[in-house]
Amino acid sequence: MDTATRPPADPRDAQPTGFVAKLLADRHSVPFSVALHLVPGALIVAVYAFVAAPLVRAMDFPIFMAWAVALAVVLFPLQLFLLWLGRKQTGRFTMKGVVRYRDRPLSRGKVFWLGAACLVWMTAVSLALTPLDAVVYDWLFTWVDYQGAGPEGTAYLQGYSQERVLTTLLICAPFTGFALPLLEEYYFRGFLLPRLPQLGRWAPFFNTFLFSVYHFWAPWTVLSKLVFLYPGVWLAWRKQDIRISIIMHPGSALLMTVTGVIALASGAYSM
Repeated sequence: MDTATRPPADPRDAQPTGFVAKLLADRHSVPFSVALHLVPGALIVAVYAFVAAPLVRAMDFPIFMAWAVALAVVLFPLQLFLLWLGRKQTGRFTMKGVVRYRDRPLSRGKVFWLGAACLVWMTAVSLALTPLDAVVYDWLFTWVDYQGAGPEGTAYLQGYSQERVLTTLLICAPFTGFALPLLEEYYFRGFLLPRLPQLGRWAPFFNTFLFSVYHFWAPWTVLSKLVFLYPGVWLAWRKQDIRISIIMHPGSALLMTVTGVIALASGAYSM
């Protein structure tokens, strides 16, 4: 066939090479995986410090909004990056083959009950371990003095009127209450966790630990996060079904957010 009339190559015929191929490989080396787990957290802190916090302070809103902005600025492009990796692999924007554990091997009923059990565990245990967070903070992290630092869950919201806090929560709720935790699950559980087969049964612990450390803005919560996140991460890995950890993590965030908004709006809780 003459080259002038040869049809254009199908982008799906080109295999990813270089850094893209390394990202899409079935196995990430441990050092590479550590970097992929922690770099997004470092970027979130940088966006908070240099962009989001000055902006939110100028607007006179609780600093909680600055963390929501920083998370969104990093995690939404990260999701687009996963879709771009799918395009490099298949020729179209997709998470298929990039984000794994999405083939739905379990029935809806099993997913619902396993996910619900993990949601209850995460919500109850995270609240029960608040004293542990306080002890770790008092022992090791009192030097962390940015606005809102501390083991109290409402520290990021204190110092403002009830109306301003409620407005902040309503603005941030669709993001911090569901969308951002969902993006974290796609990246940490769907993209990173399945690419650690060399760690065997230690893979979910490794993933949970580094996900806990990724929250650089709250290092005193690493131990408690290990306890309340691990069962859902382990089950998602063991059953190869990300829906379990999605029900647990974004589900718990949504439950806590809705409960907090209702309590503030009804006057049952005051800042």
